[in-house]
This record gives sequence, structure tokens and C-alpha cells, in this order.
Amino acid sequence: MAEQNAHLLLDQCMSPHVAMAQRDHVRLDWRPPYRTLARARPVAWTCACRATLYELCEGGGQAFIRRTVQLDGKPQIFETCRWSISEARLTWTALLSGRVR
Repeated sequence: MAEQNAHLLLDQCMSPHVAMAQRDHVRLDWRPPYRTLARARPVAWTCACRATLYELCEGGGQAFIRRTVQLDGKPQIFETCRWSISEARLTWTALLSGRVR
């Protein structure tokens, strides 16, 4: 029954879920947030039904990925370094497929 309920919940999700990390995945360097780009805004995100939410943020010709861990009522936020938008989008795709984490 729990498996059926989980399947129904996933059917209601509107955003993608991150695949399990592959055995040989690349580890990203996650850092506490620092001065963000002036006009950075999320342009893509994963589903908030999981404890960890990822956002692809872009602005000013640069981009980064933000990771929010939602545990115990106090979210912990980390960000990657800044990349070009094209490099960040490639990394975002790799994150979604489990090739980076």
C-alpha cells in the first residue's frame, strides 16, 4: 500500500526528481551562499517533495546551482561556484541524471 501511495505522489509532482548518484559520479564543491549575482533567479528546479531541492540560478551571464536541504525545519543552503550559463546547464543535466552530485 505504501508503494502505491508513493507512486500516486510521484504522479502529482510537476518538477523533475534527481536520479540516484551513479557509482562514478563527480562531486561538486558545495559552499555556503555568498554574495549572489545581482539579478540571479532560479530558472529550473527539482521537485520539493524530497528533502533536498536543487535550483539552477542564472543572472548577469553567469549561473550556479543552489542546494537546499530541508530537514528539521531549518533549511541548509549551499551553492556551487559560478560558471558560464552553458557550463552550468550542462552540469544541471548531469545532476539530474546522477552523473554529478
